[in-house]
Amino acid sequence: MDESIVKLRAKRDTERAEVRRSIVESSKLTTAYIAMNALATAVASYGLLADSVAVVIGAMIIAMLLGPIMGLALALVDGDTILLRDALIAETAGAVIVLIIGGVIGRLHYDIQITHEILVRTKPNLLDLAVALFGGAAGAYATASPKVSVGLVGVAISTALVPPLASCGICLSRGLLPQAAGAFILFATNLVAIQCASSLVLYLFGFHHITKRSADDAGYVRRLAFDLVALLALGVFLYFQLASTISEQQFDRRVRSQLELGLQNVHGAYLSEIRYVEQPERFVVVAVVRTPNSVTPEQTAQLESSLGSRRGKPIELHVRSLLTKEATTKGYLHVIEPEAQPVEIPREIPVEEPNPSSSQL
Repeated sequence: MDESIVKLRAKRDTERAEVRRSIVESSKLTTAYIAMNALATAVASYGLLADSVAVVIGAMIIAMLLGPIMGLALALVDGDTILLRDALIAETAGAVIVLIIGGVIGRLHYDIQITHEILVRTKPNLLDLAVALFGGAAGAYATASPKVSVGLVGVAISTALVPPLASCGICLSRGLLPQAAGAFILFATNLVAIQCASSLVLYLFGFHHITKRSADDAGYVRRLAFDLVALLALGVFLYFQLASTISEQQFDRRVRSQLELGLQNVHGAYLSEIRYVEQPERFVVVAVVRTPNSVTPEQTAQLESSLGSRRGKPIELHVRSLLTKEATTKGYLHVIEPEAQPVEIPREIPVEEPNPSSSQL
């Protein structure tokens, strides 16, 4: 065999051994691991409560949740049960620490309302799974390739792990169980997707040949099968979540456009807010309208007739009129200029044409 080929293989084996040693070391539960994740969680929790994207992202510079995930990925590919156990212990301990600290901080600042940065992490969908898959692939490639800095990729991946768990802890401290469940599902989605993508990349880099396992190791196949099933199950669940979100957005746009179109016949009125209340026998749409004169039941009936139904239930429209009269030195605006909107509202509100095919949304 050519001597250059032998040297190349030896170099690759040495690099793989070094990468494996690094992953094994970062998968252990250490004092530094606990301290850094605790500090990262505290900063991230305050960033979530302050509704600050910059603080949340900045907090992840000190997070260390990527190491055990890479350990899980390598252990599943390589069939190393000892590494699998150590990585599971470290990741579980890290997750518990984040949940507890997030819950304590959420309870200490109970008077602060749930912010947008927390709420956006309580409704995961298929897009989050795609982001985690590509992020995990990037993290594994950076780990296995000496030419790429794993630190920056690790920060990006940690961003996908600590904030959802911190959000879950904060929501649990407020008794918001559905929101807490959604945030935890987002964490689980990121964890499984990052690990699966990392396992695939490490396999392609040849890390499945390092440990000499027995040929009849049935547990190896079972672990890989369980991993794949978990990923597919999350994918199906998140697909329906995404479809539901898209349906809600389409319904909201349709209702809003129909109400804005109908309110053009009510001088001085404009749509301020829409709220939805689903009941067993009907779907209630509450339209908050700022108007100089209350919207009448007859006008409400005309508006309601254009809304159709929702999930097989008839839509019942409630118009909540907030009486406001805008006056100028020339008189009331809705009298002297019936088509005018308040000055802070755009003069021309774009209105979508009704789509007949969407009447049953």
